[in-house]
Amino acid sequence: MKNPPSIIFYTDGLAVAELDDYARRIEELGYESLWIPEFTGRDPYTTAAHVLARTERIKVATGIANLYSHDAVVAAQNRQTLAELSGGRFVLGLGVSHPPMAAMHGLEWVPPLRKMREYLDLMEATAVQSPPGPAPAPIWIAANGPKLLELASQRCDGAHTYLLPPAHTKQAREILGPDKRLTVVMPCCLTEDPVLARKIARVALSIYMPLPAYQKAWLSWGFEPADYADGGSDRLIDSLVAWGDETKIRARIDEHLSAGASHIAVSPYNPEARGPTPHWKVLEMLAPA
Repeated sequence: MKNPPSIIFYTDGLAVAELDDYARRIEELGYESLWIPEFTGRDPYTTAAHVLARTERIKVATGIANLYSHDAVVAAQNRQTLAELSGGRFVLGLGVSHPPMAAMHGLEWVPPLRKMREYLDLMEATAVQSPPGPAPAPIWIAANGPKLLELASQRCDGAHTYLLPPAHTKQAREILGPDKRLTVVMPCCLTEDPVLARKIARVALSIYMPLPAYQKAWLSWGFEPADYADGGSDRLIDSLVAWGDETKIRARIDEHLSAGASHIAVSPYNPEARGPTPHWKVLEMLAPA
């Protein structure tokens, strides 16, 4: 399959044996890469190292490593170390996150473009005194806004976007240029029950609804303040999360690809279980293998 999809999933809720089984099965299904998110659970670099040691072919990416959680020198070290130890299967995904994350670490919030530029500068200036990998690990950055997308086009191997409609994907490709990787992180829920799908989506997206950066982005794409109030309107939820049967979910994937995405990172919601349980029906349905 050309440009096989990736998977991003909240693995902190899995015990270590479950994590190992999950990673191996995702690899067997033929997905291109497995993304390790960062919230307040496991360290993403340590988790990536663990998963890389227990798989053979799949790429493992931090999705994303937070700039306020790890300084740039440490990121440069981890980038080179994991590229070497994995034989070139590690990808460094970086993101600025949001002001609450900076406050959590007792740090001052810095405007995103400046923060990312200074971080990349310091990474590039860091001479890591260890054996290199087969090639430097690619750097992808979370970039919804035009300025960060422009920075990604100039300084990085690619960018990924999140919680925005296909029209944004078209704009992102225009800014990023034709040769950089553009990954759209796409939440999906395999159920034809609209009440259930939207309920699950509202719970999953509840941490994002109050964030000013997302609210500003949604306003610029035709939504109104009422759309992100009270858990999110049906209109907003339906634009952010692909739900329904296989045909509808694949149609949303095709929308983003037609708009200029080079890859899709599927973020699957499980309509059949509470908590962070992989939904193997959708993972098998979308599997490249």
